[in-house]
Parts: sequence; structure tokens; C-alpha cells
Amino acid sequence: MDLREKPDADSGLTARSFTVTCPFDDSEVGQLSRSTPQEIRAAFAAAGQAQRHWAEVPVERRIEVIRRFAALVDNHQDELLDLAQRETGKARISAAEELADIGLWTHYLAREGGAALRTRQRQGGFPLLTSTYERRVPVGVVGVITPWNYPLTLPMTDSLPALLAGNGVVLKPDEQTSHTALRLVKLLREADLPQNLMSVVLGSGEEAGGAVVDHADYVMFTGSSATGKVVAQRCAQRLVGFSGELGGKNPMLVLEDADVSHAATAAVNSCFANTGQLCMSIERIYVHSSRWDEFTSTLLKRVRSLRLAPGLTWKADVGSLVGQAQLSRVSERVDEAVATGAEVLAGGRARPDIGPYFYEPTLLTNVSEGMRVHREETFGPVVSLYRVDSEEEAIDAANDTDYGLLASVWSRQRGDEVAQQLRAGSVNINDGHTAAWASMDAPMGGFGQSGIGRRHGHEGITKYTESQTIARQRLAPVARIPGMSQKQWARMMMRGVRALRSIR
Repeated sequence: MDLREKPDADSGLTARSFTVTCPFDDSEVGQLSRSTPQEIRAAFAAAGQAQRHWAEVPVERRIEVIRRFAALVDNHQDELLDLAQRETGKARISAAEELADIGLWTHYLAREGGAALRTRQRQGGFPLLTSTYERRVPVGVVGVITPWNYPLTLPMTDSLPALLAGNGVVLKPDEQTSHTALRLVKLLREADLPQNLMSVVLGSGEEAGGAVVDHADYVMFTGSSATGKVVAQRCAQRLVGFSGELGGKNPMLVLEDADVSHAATAAVNSCFANTGQLCMSIERIYVHSSRWDEFTSTLLKRVRSLRLAPGLTWKADVGSLVGQAQLSRVSERVDEAVATGAEVLAGGRARPDIGPYFYEPTLLTNVSEGMRVHREETFGPVVSLYRVDSEEEAIDAANDTDYGLLASVWSRQRGDEVAQQLRAGSVNINDGHTAAWASMDAPMGGFGQSGIGRRHGHEGITKYTESQTIARQRLAPVARIPGMSQKQWARMMMRGVRALRSIR
């Protein structure tokens, strides 16, 4: 179902209207209407009705829709880049990375979707007598709730596999990036996605997001750990599935045998891409004392060369924070750390001369326990550097967190051994954060407070299904033969079990 993208022209702003502004200069992007509870219920009802027909469509035809959508995204690159930048204030290169990600993911879904969802023969309970197979059944209508930081990637990363698996989708984006979500769904419809199968509902997380959680047959949520727990509890009360990618306080380990130049270059991107507003951003760097001077001096040069600029331009390396709340969060964390003993090597201040919400990429040292930047996720362009004297110290420090989303290890010889000791859902060796995420065939998700469930890989598709087992028994049902005593039947069963155990 289509929701109005603007209030009626002659009615003015209503109580349910909201305005999206551009972080570069607070100019207006557009006005939209929040969905009413009745509209959200109707969206789920319509998606449910459409889903019953979509589930009967062969997987190959669903894949064709995804392929057409990918081609449309390619054809509308400039428009989508402009829209994502205007709603988030991110640098254009960060928006371009989102489009590349959509390209990789749609290619993977088209190539592997059929294999992930195919019916599989399983070993029967009784050789020659039992024929058993497992099929994948769509869960129904999936509620997808996404944040503002990746408005192109996240809605499609989560919605496309749900659609491919035969489900309907109701998408609730953050209000700040509602226009981008609406445009993506319009492109999906141009790719011949059935009408009403996927809808966008708009509004606050508390109101619209809560309604989505209360109506969905499965919920995919991306956001903070605190909110994720609330969503998971509401799903548990209804016994519906839940998957969540939540917060992170991701470490990088620069070991004694690291390639320092490459590590410093990767650190810049991993810490400050998307202005540090991504859950996989590196916020802690542990450097072996023997490489400390070389690494910090190299990193400092790289950071000081970063270009901050507003607008729809390719000249910026780092864009704006998304708004005043993020600027206040970052400023308060840094100011508090400095006031209690931290040292600023680079950055550490807002840049209102560039735009209202710009903040310089910031390197901190002498960060200690008790400072919020030490343990809490900042979600901005701030990274803390720590000197360590051994590999073991680095591993212990990296694991000293409630989170466990991602980690990065830099070593010529010790990468694999160290990676396996880190409590993180994904570990990159000699890369910052991109290699694991771009490995679409591998599951992506977090340990601990960083979430539950996985994106990517076959698991990122099949999680939107229920597994159904169907077994056909030949000759006679599995039951006690008439006239046979229970004791005789029990002995017969145990002889059969022993015979099965003898087969290798």
C-alpha cells in the first residue's frame, strides 16, 4: 500500500506531519506524514494477503525481481547518492559504499538464494522404509526496523532476503531517512515486486516501531542494545522470531609484527568512515609498545589530512554528524574524557564553521576506566589509543567489553591464532572492517550485547523461514504390531537401534 509522501497541499502541516532536514545546513528535505495505527494494521493485512500468493511464486521468479531491482539501483545511482547525503549528511564516498554493498548483496542473493531455500532430502528414521525431506516455509510478514546511519544498505540487506524467502515485508525506517526508504521501495515496485507485498510505515520508534513489533511474524531490528532488548522481549511475549544487530565497541589490535603503514591507513577508514556512525566502527586501538611511536605518528598524519566538507561533492573524506543529538553525545564524551585526564592527539572539537553538526576526527590517549569513551559506544568520529606490552594484554583488553560485534587484528604471522581468541562475531585479519562484511557468503552478527542472529550467508536468508520436516513411511506405520506385547515391542525397537549403530 502506498503512503502519502506529503500532507495535502491545502491542509498545511498536521499533528502527524514531520519535516526532514539536511544535516549539512538544516535546509528542508521534505515533509512526510506519520502512519496511523490503522494504516500500520492495514499494511500488515495487505502484505499478508499478497504474501500468500507470493509464497507460491517459484524462487527463480523472485530472483528475477531482485536482479531487476539491482539494475534499477545502478541506473539511479546519482539520485540515490544525493538523497542519502541530504538525509544523513554523510560524505558521498560513504554513500557510494552503500550502493556497492547493495550490488554485492543482490548478486549473492541471485546466485545463492535457490540453493539456500531448496528442499533437502534427510536421512529417514528407518532405512529403506522412511523417506524424509525438509522444506523451507516463509514465516509470513517480516517487520524490518532500520536506523538512519545506512539508509540504502540496511533496509535492503534485511528486506531482500525476506522477500526472496517468500515473505511480505513492512519496513519502518528512521524518520530522518524516510525519503530514502520510500524511494527504494518504489524501485522495487518498478522491478515488478507485487503491489502491497512490501510497505513503508513512518513514525517514531516508540509508536510506529512498537506497532510493527506487535504485528510482525518475525522482526529484524538494527539499533542500540538497550532498544534491542525491549524489542526482543516483546517478540518473546508473542513467540515470534527476532534478529538484531545492536551496538559495538570494536577493537583493533596492532601486534608487534604488524605492517604499521597498512594498519594506520585502514584505521582511518575503519574509525572515521560514515563519520564514525556505524556499529562496526573501530573505537579502540591497542598498539604494541614496540610499534607505538611509528603507528601513532603515521595515524596522526593520515587523520590530519582528512577533508571535512558539506554538500553533494566528492571532495569530502568525512561528512557531518546526523544532527544535534549526535553532536552533543560526541562532544560530551570527549570533553568529559579530557577533563578527567585524556589527551587529544587530533581533533576534539566541533566545526560549526563548516556546518552545524560537523566534528573533527578525534584521536585520544590516556583514556582510563570510568570514562564513558573507554567502555560505552560513542557512535561518532572518536577513537581511543592504548599502549600494550604483549599480545596477551591486547587480547584481554579487547575482550574486556560487554559487546562483541567486530574486531581487527594486524599481524604478519599471528593473525589467525589471535583472531580465534577474540570474542567477536567477525574478526578481520589485516583489514579494518570491510573484508568480513563484504564476504557475503559468511554470516555476520555479534556476540554478547551486540545482538542475536546473523545477516548474510545462507543463514541470512533461511532465518526468515520455518523448517518443515515431511516423512513418508513405506509398507507399515511405525507402531506396535497387533498381538505383540509391549515388552516384545520394546525389545524389537532396541534390536533395531543396535543394528543401526553397527552401520558405519
